[in-house]
Amino acid sequence: MTGIALLTTALLFGGTTLYAFGFAAFVFTALPAETAGPLIRRAFPHFYLFVLGSAAVAGALAFVADPLSGWILLAIAATTVFARQVLMPAINAATDAGQGGRFKLLHGLSVALTLGHIVAAGFVLLRLSGML
Repeated sequence: MTGIALLTTALLFGGTTLYAFGFAAFVFTALPAETAGPLIRRAFPHFYLFVLGSAAVAGALAFVADPLSGWILLAIAATTVFARQVLMPAINAATDAGQGGRFKLLHGLSVALTLGHIVAAGFVLLRLSGML
């Protein structure tokens, strides 16, 4: 079970990192803003489902070997529900209403949450691999 939990956590870590630092940045540099914005808006619900699913599966699997890692991964899943169902619609509403300040605040919270997920998943990777 530990091996599968480790691989699933690695998928979460790598997928989240690639999306945050690769895909999203690439889209905004490769496409005009009027195209990039709607594309990212359509992609984020799927990204959050990926994070939610992989974190929940990894968390359930990790509990067997390391309950702390399991709880951390389940916390990632739970906060992803908040990000997808509350934070993302609020960011979209702020964008649509032209509320630049509100957008920056909410987007900053979203970025901080994603970075927290990456750090937490990295921590779990190290724990499950026996390096911590």
